[in-house]
Amino acid sequence: MQTTPRTSDTPEHQKKPRKKPSLLLITVILGTIGLIGQLLWVNWPKPTAESEPLATELNEVIDRLPGTSDALIYLGLEDIRQSGFWQEALPDSIKQMNWLQFDTTLTALARENGFRPAQDIDTLLVQFQHRNSTTQDFLGIVWGDFPDGFDMQALEKRGRQATTIAGQRCAGLRDDLWICRPSERMVLLGSSSGILSRYLQKSSSFLERDSTTAALIEKAAYKSHLWFTLSSTNWTIGALQSLTSANKDLQTLGNLNRIRQLVLSLKLDDGIEGQSEWIYENRRSAYFASTFLWSALKLSSTPGTRTPPQIKQLLDNIDVMQNLESVMITADLPPELFSRNPDPASSSGTPGPAGAETEERRADAEPRSAPTP
Repeated sequence: MQTTPRTSDTPEHQKKPRKKPSLLLITVILGTIGLIGQLLWVNWPKPTAESEPLATELNEVIDRLPGTSDALIYLGLEDIRQSGFWQEALPDSIKQMNWLQFDTTLTALARENGFRPAQDIDTLLVQFQHRNSTTQDFLGIVWGDFPDGFDMQALEKRGRQATTIAGQRCAGLRDDLWICRPSERMVLLGSSSGILSRYLQKSSSFLERDSTTAALIEKAAYKSHLWFTLSSTNWTIGALQSLTSANKDLQTLGNLNRIRQLVLSLKLDDGIEGQSEWIYENRRSAYFASTFLWSALKLSSTPGTRTPPQIKQLLDNIDVMQNLESVMITADLPPELFSRNPDPASSSGTPGPAGAETEERRADAEPRSAPTP
């Protein structure tokens, strides 16, 4: 009688246990994947919204600007006054404030003639140019409704000197403040007669001459209400450090000293839409800056922090993203952030100054005609 041979219990015939991957190997694999993902993210161009075009008339005015620009600022006050945000969200007390201030000479001139800059100016364009380590030249182009006291004859009587440039009379109110009236609805302000002369006698295209500023203007997403470009590194760093001067720790946040240029634009509709692009010297600097800024926003808006609820709600509507050599900061602020001022003692909140605005006041806000630079 045959019997089935028994399987040997020796170690050679036992099934060998499967080896578990070591913790070091797992760490290396995950680190490699993270590094590859980081490299792909840093070098991957992200899609951005198409920017609005410049109005034809404004494009022609910018193309006449002299020299190159350290900073260029545009403010479309008439379009802002027609926006839903201005008419519905802002209280009358803010609308009637004299928040657009000039230097003492121009302020005195405006007061004597009943000129209200915030209400009477339709469009404002200002260019700053570096002259030396302590001085900036400027050229301001203002469109609006000007009283009789801004007539050139009255300005020449008030000024210290006067001259004719390209067929236009110009008056020097001070050695560093010149004024000219090329048309009924336009005023030119300059730090010297020379800068007015270079504008009135166009010699070449500004947009071709100053390629850096031209590229920054193209990057501005919104071009009707407010935008500015900072082409000079000193202007850019100085502007950002002034915003963070209240907190010394924030002055080093985001590699501020490595920023090269900056552009910002805002659009006022029912709420506020905004976009800012910070341009760095390389992609690595932009990546670390975006990481720091994103982390700061998220930590500040985390529940349990001491950040006020209104600020948390504001931070929740701001996004930060690295895009090649740039840090893109976008904001879409709903009108609720401005139309109501929540009471800390009440969860429901009470209407703020804007909420107290009556329907009759809103009906009084009639839109004006579009600006004509």
